[in-house]
Amino acid sequence: MSANSYSTGSPSSDDAHTHVAPGGSTDENVRELATIPAVEVTTRAIVMLMSAAAEKIGPEAGGEAEHQDLPEARALITALGGLVTAASGDLGLHRKPVLDGLKALQLAFREASSYPDEPGQGPGEKYTGPVKD
Repeated sequence: MSANSYSTGSPSSDDAHTHVAPGGSTDENVRELATIPAVEVTTRAIVMLMSAAAEKIGPEAGGEAEHQDLPEARALITALGGLVTAASGDLGLHRKPVLDGLKALQLAFREASSYPDEPGQGPGEKYTGPVKD
């Protein structure tokens, strides 16, 4: 487990580096997660990936220039594209706004890049197809 991971309640030799989410014990956090519908867990992960990618893209996506890191943004958008594609059928009414947000990030990434990728080669496009302006 990494130093920033949350415990599942299972003991391990690495438990010294395990963190409990603020406000509760490990068992309480596991029980709380058990009560959250899958679509909400998925959309929370999507929102976190979107927010982090926007920060790494920089001003083109509402982030700050000092935090711009396009290789990191590429990795986040690719992970987002894979998650959105895999969960698409389960997102229900969240599907369209999530797809729109992903497309907006892909376009912002293209605008922020000194040498934009060929259509279909941008971040996440292997999962979502080429982004059209």
